[in-house]
Amino acid sequence: MTIHLSIVIFLPLAVAVVGLLLPTALVRGVAIVGSLLVLAYAIVIVADFESGASGLQYVTNDVWISELGIRWKLGVDGLNLFLILLTTVLWTASTVWASLRSWDRPKLFFLHLALAETAVLGALTAQDLALFVVFFDLMLVPFFFLTGQWGTGERVRATTKLVIYTLVGSLLMLSAAVATGVLSASGDQSITFEISALAERTLPRGTQDWIFLFFAAAFLVKMPAFPLHGWMPDGYTSMPLPVLAVFSGVLSKVAAYGFLRIVLPVFPDATVHYQEFMLLLALMSILYGSVMAFTTTQVRLVLGYSSVAQLGFIVLGIFALRETGAQGAILQAVNHGLVVAPAFFVVALLAERVGSEDLRDMGGLALRAPVLATMALIVTFAILAMPGSSNFVGEFLILLGTFQSKIVFAFVASTGVVLAAVYALRLFIRAFHNDRGVERQESREISLRDSFVLVPLVAAIVALALYPQLALHRSERSTTQAVAEAKALATGEVARTAVMP
Repeated sequence: MTIHLSIVIFLPLAVAVVGLLLPTALVRGVAIVGSLLVLAYAIVIVADFESGASGLQYVTNDVWISELGIRWKLGVDGLNLFLILLTTVLWTASTVWASLRSWDRPKLFFLHLALAETAVLGALTAQDLALFVVFFDLMLVPFFFLTGQWGTGERVRATTKLVIYTLVGSLLMLSAAVATGVLSASGDQSITFEISALAERTLPRGTQDWIFLFFAAAFLVKMPAFPLHGWMPDGYTSMPLPVLAVFSGVLSKVAAYGFLRIVLPVFPDATVHYQEFMLLLALMSILYGSVMAFTTTQVRLVLGYSSVAQLGFIVLGIFALRETGAQGAILQAVNHGLVVAPAFFVVALLAERVGSEDLRDMGGLALRAPVLATMALIVTFAILAMPGSSNFVGEFLILLGTFQSKIVFAFVASTGVVLAAVYALRLFIRAFHNDRGVERQESREISLRDSFVLVPLVAAIVALALYPQLALHRSERSTTQAVAEAKALATGEVARTAVMP
């Protein structure tokens, strides 16, 4: 089947531009149609994907800027397949959710939302390093406007912090990407930014080290991971909830994906050199995020800090440098996105009922809204990685890979599973079972229109829990290839000889 990834990338933006020309009353419907079309494309890609095939599929590879060696190269493999599907699922849910609420200047709102989806899909499918950097930086632009214009609270401070943190990281990544392309061209070799070509060239160890740190800084800021998460509290409390759902559910995964797509294959020596450093940062994120999640009463921040902890697990799986850990990281990235988006939607529904997003003002809804409480309970079980959930499989694979690689780090990381149960159950119990704030509740059960958003997302969580092999089988070959050289260096199976450019 012929699938043009360029169409998949730009379809959301194209539909949103058409919406600018239509009456305001039609904008919401057009936005939903656009997101559904991209979702349909993603489902076709997953259904048509050949699990046993080696290399990229649905490749587009054309010259873009020939003088700089930059190509318009797009492709899909096991590393990004389900992240693409996750992006389209969450953006469809977020678009429907946003269409059920009123916004000032709705045409611009849905245009920025669509531009964000285009940027994320571009970053996930880009197979040229320069192209990846362009889309990765573009992701920030629509969220800057979505937060600054439609956010709440200290939105100016939030956007300022977001821009400062991510801009510094982006500048570091840009310089690292340029250096990679230039320094890898030795002798008669021409400059190229194709990731597959860069992986076949060898940079000196010292060069790899500083380039690795630049990429790591950019990715860890975007996740966010401790200690580069300083923008997160203000950003999470200021973003509109439909926007925050896709920001937390998807953008952080692009950063994690960047480690597997770019860093491990292109800089394997530096990856091994900084393995324990990255594992230590992962542990700090797990422990810090978990502790902070059960010390705050702001529901958004509970989910925000829990995301820091979950991203710590994903980084742990990647830098275990084992196939099982990398597969667990990919699966957990999808799991976290599927869980955090409905969790934020539940926050919105609770806030509408009690007029507050503070846990101290919530409670008493378990009997008054049993369907909503049941949906929230399924999401809670997924957050705490209850056995039988897909999250349990993801965390199990991550810990298994870490035990195979660095057993001490694995033992410490295991405490994060226990801590997740503490803050997840605390969140559910205080939100649905205490009695404070009951008198202020005007509505109780979830409405039919809101069910169109929450129920499909919960159904996706259950489906992946019942059959996680759907993602695991399709990612196995690609994750094995991504970690192969770094794993071989870490275990002493091979030794690379650096060639000076």
